[in-house]
Amino acid sequence: MEQNDRLKLTNIHLNGFKSIDSEGQDIPLGDITILLGANGAGKSNLLSFFKMLNYMTTGALQVYIGKSGFADSLLYYGSKKTSRLQADITFTSLTDRDNYRFTLSHASSDTLIFTDETIVWQDIDNPTPYTIQLDPGAKESGLDKFYKEKNSKTAKVILELLKRCRVFQFHDTSSEAKIRNSGYINDDGYLRSDGGNLAAFLYSMKQQEEGEKYYQRILRYIRMALPQFQDFVLEPLRRNENYILLNWKEKDSEYLFGPHQISDGSLRFMALATLLLQPPKTLPNVIILDEPELGLHPAAVSLLTGMIKAASLHSQILLATQSTRFIDDFEASDIVIVERNEARRCSTYRKLDESKLSEWLERYSISELWEKNVIGGRP
Repeated sequence: MEQNDRLKLTNIHLNGFKSIDSEGQDIPLGDITILLGANGAGKSNLLSFFKMLNYMTTGALQVYIGKSGFADSLLYYGSKKTSRLQADITFTSLTDRDNYRFTLSHASSDTLIFTDETIVWQDIDNPTPYTIQLDPGAKESGLDKFYKEKNSKTAKVILELLKRCRVFQFHDTSSEAKIRNSGYINDDGYLRSDGGNLAAFLYSMKQQEEGEKYYQRILRYIRMALPQFQDFVLEPLRRNENYILLNWKEKDSEYLFGPHQISDGSLRFMALATLLLQPPKTLPNVIILDEPELGLHPAAVSLLTGMIKAASLHSQILLATQSTRFIDDFEASDIVIVERNEARRCSTYRKLDESKLSEWLERYSISELWEKNVIGGRP
């Protein structure tokens, strides 16, 4: 499939989820979508919706509900005010449009069950959509079961699209974090959400003929951010060849450093570079990041924006930020302003219209317009 003809996530309609009220919000998405807003506006709530999807597609919705503080924490102002949450997720290509719609309703034991689950496929040239309604009343999504039992191509496509919308957060770089400790060497199919298998993933990439050039590209970007860095030393551990550690070396030195000898910001940058510069065939369809610039030097932030643009040629990027330095490297049309509507006591999402800001943008940067509160999103 050509790059411009692949199915892309183009819109999400949500209502009743966390800080989004029952009237709902439409959130349009492009190749790069940057959520910009103050603390508590609702940026992270939208990103957490994708985390819920990650659990749903693996049959673990109830696990996610339990980890999140049960249903009351997921429903807008709790179950007494909001009895259900609804979502309509749209994927679009030049020829097709696929929708996945579901309703999760509050049930006993403070949990949520599917009272509606629908998949829709529509040829752009055909006004009549093909609609499949899955069995209601289940605690877990019926997509996987329906695909396997009915051999449904539509269910398979939507399930794979949803599975490849992945949330990443590399904020935990404590001494106990998986990324700083040895990991199973064959845990290399994809980069995990916390970067815990970074060493195994890089080791596998380096061993492959096609992956080697992407490994070298990752090294070049890391060296630009960390001039003293030379290369990773990725080898199975002598004491247990089933495990591997993120060892590394400096330029002009044979001293072997371990992962506990990397600063927090440097380790985050290594994980981000690996995520965004990996081979296109292993990239998720949608990469979701919450404040990826945290802890990075301004020079590294500039490199990060370049890596995001490179990855967006093959994958969609959705991220949240409050960094003025960060947003100036992107277009106004990439930005969705997130604000709290005090009258409705809910989050709102508004994509910037670059044409309406053209005169302002001739004189000011996006960050200056944000600081002047011309585009909104300020406390």
